[in-house]
Amino acid sequence: MHPIDPSLVDWSRAQFALTALYHWIFVPLTLGLTFLVAIMETIYVKTGDEWWKKTTRFWMGLLAINFAIGLATGIIMEFEFGTNWSNYSWIVGDIFGAPLAIEGLMAFFMESTFFAVMFFGWDKVSKRFHLLSTWLVAIGSNLSALWILVANGWMQHPVGMHFNPDTARNEMSDFWAVLFNPNAYSKFLHTISSGYVLASLFVIAVSSWYLLRKREIQFARRSIVVAASFGLIVSLFNLTTGDDSARHVAQDQPMKLAAMEGLYRGAPGAEIVTFGILNPKKKLGDDQKPFLFKVAIPDGLSVLSYHRLDAYIPGIYELVYGDKTHHIMSAKEKMVRGREAVAALSAYKEAKASGDQAAKEKALKQFEANSAYLGYGYLQKPEQVVPNVPLTFYAFHTMVGFGTWFILLFVIVLYLSMTNGLQRKRWVLWAGLLSLPMGYIAQEAGWIVAEAGRQPWAIQDMLPVGMATSNIATHSVMLTFWMFAVLFTALLIAEVKIMTTQIKIGPEGEDHV
Repeated sequence: MHPIDPSLVDWSRAQFALTALYHWIFVPLTLGLTFLVAIMETIYVKTGDEWWKKTTRFWMGLLAINFAIGLATGIIMEFEFGTNWSNYSWIVGDIFGAPLAIEGLMAFFMESTFFAVMFFGWDKVSKRFHLLSTWLVAIGSNLSALWILVANGWMQHPVGMHFNPDTARNEMSDFWAVLFNPNAYSKFLHTISSGYVLASLFVIAVSSWYLLRKREIQFARRSIVVAASFGLIVSLFNLTTGDDSARHVAQDQPMKLAAMEGLYRGAPGAEIVTFGILNPKKKLGDDQKPFLFKVAIPDGLSVLSYHRLDAYIPGIYELVYGDKTHHIMSAKEKMVRGREAVAALSAYKEAKASGDQAAKEKALKQFEANSAYLGYGYLQKPEQVVPNVPLTFYAFHTMVGFGTWFILLFVIVLYLSMTNGLQRKRWVLWAGLLSLPMGYIAQEAGWIVAEAGRQPWAIQDMLPVGMATSNIATHSVMLTFWMFAVLFTALLIAEVKIMTTQIKIGPEGEDHV
């Protein structure tokens, strides 16, 4: 592989980020709303109350709108692996492609098949079969997320593979190691539970709007009770999965953790920043303070990462320049060993072509001794291993801050709903309505942390983004970037317009506008 034009890399990254961020507007609502709809339909089947049928059908209609529009962005994103990231697809396609193929064959077909029964099967199939179809849609959509996040988790922490020097490809050697990758399952649980939180906020926001307008009172109150109960349970679960995810980041991606906390210098008993403003003048290695202002909990980061007050947490400086005391290899030394791996791989290819068996075995031995650092061989300077610290820091703290507020909101809304005081507290209804955009911001911030925080790596420590890109014309990527930007924006506007129209019509089927 040879270095690719930096502008091509930047535009390819921008296009994929655009697609992923738009796609993630639609996905979490689908993940959570399918379960809320299934819960509501279960209540209907158990009680026989037609109000619950009407309630279920209303939320199911909004789910269908979101599901249909979200499908388009997901398909485009998968195609981009072949068009814009062909080097990536070649090098790790045997591993990355497997969970995506299983997702299509096992999960997507299941949710698509039973979605038709769920949406069109009212009064055409029995109540119990319809209910089963609704639950299978919920399970299928979450199974889709499982396989996609297994693939993404592998990118964050590659396991279960070996590098084949004859083909210059990584090949899967242990499917179960890939599937049960600790990074993958913690990411899966944290991601789907955050989707459940968003769906709960969505139901509360729409129901709050009805109550503020003094419309659909019974429908709104019932919906809020279900959503707030579900939301409180899953938000607490999301808190535990976030803790688990942070520990895996500390162990497998220490640079990401340091960027998340703005930690430039490592320390035992490292503090965790609850709120802070980074110093924009701070540079790696200078004497400037990292923060203009901060509120921190002593020893908090050590406890979060390793559940020990005195655990050592390396900072950005140590991870770039090394720390012999704590056995941290510098990025420069990793680059030297990575270049030895690149040279040995080239020598292996030449020896194989010339039939020199002795030279081939020598080169292979040298390659295997340094293969763990192969990706570093393509970096130009040690400082490249540092992600965008302000972006990662602020995105992480935005996600955590909003997540904390959502727990409090669910508690307040549920308490007032159970004590019949919710309608009198208009400020709570407004808080429920305005928390929905916060939910979407928190969702996008979480993905920014996950993806921007591991830069410059397409695959952690193995493949830099600059070496993963397709060698195509930059202007082609620029053109499609703007085409997709217009298309995705149009789809988003269409969804918002269709949904708001349906919400204004309401579950009673009468337009109150």
